[in-house]
Amino acid sequence: MSMNVKKGDAVKVIAGVDKGKTGQVLAVDTKSQRVVLQGSDLKTVKCFVKPRNAQEKGGIIEREASINVSNVMIICPSCNSATRVAHNVSVDENGKKIKTRICKKCGASLDVAASKAAKTAKKAKKTATKAKKTTDVEEN
Repeated sequence: MSMNVKKGDAVKVIAGVDKGKTGQVLAVDTKSQRVVLQGSDLKTVKCFVKPRNAQEKGGIIEREASINVSNVMIICPSCNSATRVAHNVSVDENGKKIKTRICKKCGASLDVAASKAAKTAKKAKKTATKAKKTTDVEEN
């Protein structure tokens, strides 16, 4: 089952001990339908860590606790409010279908930051391969 929450999203807790607090999604587990949130005032769990080698220390550490995905709502970056998620399927110039998440309140895309980052990474990769090809051609 797919979830509307992705890594890096800003979310608001709507139920449970941390109700009303906001945080950023660090990890998503689709199998157990849980997310791990980063925030200074969010729930943490104390865990015992064994040392893996002689140089490493063991001990009790605190880490972020996971929360059920039904207890969080995505915060829209344009209207800055917790919102439900709609999906829009569009076709790009190559005929490929693109599914985007949309805010139910204002209609803005929730995938803007992720898509911009993916495009810049793709451009950087292309320029790196072009530079490598030109240096290989010049050497021969």
